[in-house]
Order: sequence, then C-alpha cells, then structure tokens
Amino acid sequence: MKVLYLLAVFMILAVCISSCSQNQPKTYLMSELNGSNPVNTDTATFGTGCFWCTEAVFQQLKGVLKVTSGYSGGHVANPTYEQVCAKNTGHAEVIRVVYDPSQISYDELLEVFWQTHDPTTLNRQGNDVGPQYRSVIFYHSEEQKQKAEHYKAELDKSGSWKDPIVTAIEPIKNFYSAEDYHQNYYNNNGNQPYCYFVVRPKVEKFEKVFKNKLRVHQ
Repeated sequence: MKVLYLLAVFMILAVCISSCSQNQPKTYLMSELNGSNPVNTDTATFGTGCFWCTEAVFQQLKGVLKVTSGYSGGHVANPTYEQVCAKNTGHAEVIRVVYDPSQISYDELLEVFWQTHDPTTLNRQGNDVGPQYRSVIFYHSEEQKQKAEHYKAELDKSGSWKDPIVTAIEPIKNFYSAEDYHQNYYNNNGNQPYCYFVVRPKVEKFEKVFKNKLRVHQ
C-alpha cells in the first residue's frame, strides 16, 4: 500500500511541476549511443546507496541509453573503490544516466529515484553504512535543481515517510567512472551472494511497480 500511495503522490506532484515549467531539458548530441542515428540526450546523476543496486534498476528503463557506475561529490581525483570505501574521499557511489528525453523525462527518473531507496536514512541504505552510500541528487542544470528540490519538499509535506527526507541536492562538480568490474555488475554477477540476496529482491520489486516503464514488459 505504501508503494501505491507514493505513486499517487508522485503523479500529483508531476502534474503540478510540469505545468509550472516551460523549459526543455538541456540536451547534447551523443551519436555513438545509437550507431549512425544521432539522438538528443540529457544526463542525470543519482546516489541511492550501493551503485550495483542503482545501476540494475535504471538500466532497465525505456529511454535510458547508458548507465555508468562511478563516484561523485568528493575531493580526491580518480579515486579507487578501496579509497572510497575507506570513507575519506568525500565521494558517493553514484550512477550517471544518459537518457533520451523524448522517451523518458527527468521527472520520471526522479520518480524511480525516490521510490527505489530510503531517502530518510543518513549515510546508510540497509546494511550498507558510510558517507559513500548517502542519498544524493547531483543536478546538471538549474531546471534539474528546481525539480529535485520541489519534489523533495512536497514529498516531505505529504508524509510519505515517517522520518524527514535527508537526500542531498548538489551541483555536479565531478564524476569518475568506477573500475570496469563494477560496470553492469548485477547482470554479470547475478548469483553472487550480495546480488542474489540484496540486489535481486530490489530489482524484482522495481519490475512489478514500474513494469510500464521497462524496456521489455515483464
């Protein structure tokens, strides 16, 4: 019931904010993502805890062209996974999402963001604890900032969660791709214990709630 309640709240908020915004998402050309047929794309960067989980969710969405796991928001250049896990680089585990705004909007990406993790736990998602697992939206434009702040404020007012939302909303200042073995992790390591017991249930729940937004209907 909580998921259905969140969906209803988010639909109302989406209608309100879309009627207030007249600007189109900033786009750039990424012809290499679609062979010889260039497409206009935009970029979003989200942190919702372990990037293995986040990547597995967002890469299934229709209109999402590429998902890259990486590190953002810290002060160390080109950090390694071990450095980030040591909790002294300032980075969060994030995904960079390149998407086609004609197929999926930033508002829809935010809807998935809010509903696929707990935005009320500071520096923690489940058993993953540390600043690298913080809930964060790194915005790429003023419009993204305004939408993220609007949804956060309205969701807080709605009482969707019993505790206040602690998601940080910050300008993107850096992004460093994670090591190759982190990319497409769930698809490549589905039988690994963390994937099987942590990522898989999250993905299965996501597929049920957002089946109309998936690349292939489940």
